[in-house]
Amino acid sequence: MQPIRLVVIDDHQIVIDGLKAMLSRHAEAVEVVGEATDRETALAVVDGTDPDVVLLDVRLRGASGLDLCRELLRRAPQRRVVVLTVYDDEQYLFQALRLGAAGFLLKRVQGAELVGHLQQVVEGEIVIDATLAGRVAQFAARLHAGQYWPGAHLGLTQRESEVLSLVVAGLSNRAIAQKLVVSDETVKSHVRAVYRKLEVNERSQAVAVALREGIFS
Repeated sequence: MQPIRLVVIDDHQIVIDGLKAMLSRHAEAVEVVGEATDRETALAVVDGTDPDVVLLDVRLRGASGLDLCRELLRRAPQRRVVVLTVYDDEQYLFQALRLGAAGFLLKRVQGAELVGHLQQVVEGEIVIDATLAGRVAQFAARLHAGQYWPGAHLGLTQRESEVLSLVVAGLSNRAIAQKLVVSDETVKSHVRAVYRKLEVNERSQAVAVALREGIFS
């Protein structure tokens, strides 16, 4: 079998160099054909090399790795993108999977383990760090049992869900702040988080997503 052709994208060159050194011991299985530390370079490198798998971080220089994941998959839906990050956060995992990522791994992964995961991804599987996978299983079980708040499956916290329900009801930020007995700035912060997680830019779009997804039905 030919080695898996891999592009590595991370905002720290030292991380890229470390991954390349680690994977050099498995040259028969994985070949690093490109690298980048920022969004524009990453897009150019991926387009120019057409790798089997793209390995990228959640955060890049001046950009979001998740936004880059979305763009890479928009350009080539069949492309396999795996998130490799230090962020042990299931909400990032949920966002990545909703975007179409083929995996979510933590940077503590060892060389042989990473190679195995990349081989699974090329074969069409979804790979998730074992620790996070356990949490996701518990989350899914509780969600199925109705033990979570509306919108939890989209990554909303309980307070964000509460704020969104009031947005859907037509309340202004000030009215929401008064109802929840918090500051206007706190509400604005929650609304921004809701926008980010629902991948929208304005109030009407958030309401539309909430209604379409049946969050409060």
